[in-house]
Amino acid sequence: MEHSAASVTEANALLRDGFARVLEGIEALLDQAEPELLRFRPTKNTNHIGWLIWHLSRVQDDHFVHLANSLWPEDRVEQRWVVDGWRSRFQLPYRELDTGYGHSSGQVEAFTMFEGEYLLGYYRSVHRFSGRILGKLDDNDFDTIVDRRWDPPVTAGVRLVSVLNETTKHLGQAEFVQGIFADRG
Repeated sequence: MEHSAASVTEANALLRDGFARVLEGIEALLDQAEPELLRFRPTKNTNHIGWLIWHLSRVQDDHFVHLANSLWPEDRVEQRWVVDGWRSRFQLPYRELDTGYGHSSGQVEAFTMFEGEYLLGYYRSVHRFSGRILGKLDDNDFDTIVDRRWDPPVTAGVRLVSVLNETTKHLGQAEFVQGIFADRG
């Protein structure tokens, strides 16, 4: 599939706008958020805001690193979770590169980071890194297969839309939990 420079520029602009909106939503949600809000679970099996923000950050971090290493293996990048020291600051009881995918209610309960500044700091680090990756994309990159484990194989363009979809879903879930928390009276 051929792309014009305008279509790649427009796709990049749309992706940048989408991820900027996620950042804005997280900033609004975490602005002066108290630990009580971040750990609140409306039911025993509901994900709390702390875990949701961590999870969406981990997924974006993980997937952008995989994307970058698939497109430009000579550059070999690592997750912000490790290289920026967030894993050691969060001190979570999960495997080193765990993203939270498939976590049980008990694993969500074991999450212990309820400091909004850390959650926001980690997402901002991931967001900056993601912006650098988006800035490197050219015409050919969107159609490059980056994951052959799926049928059909996943292209860079599909992966980017998938990550944006995942992060917006989890941000919406966190905002919903925030609304329930506010309505408790």
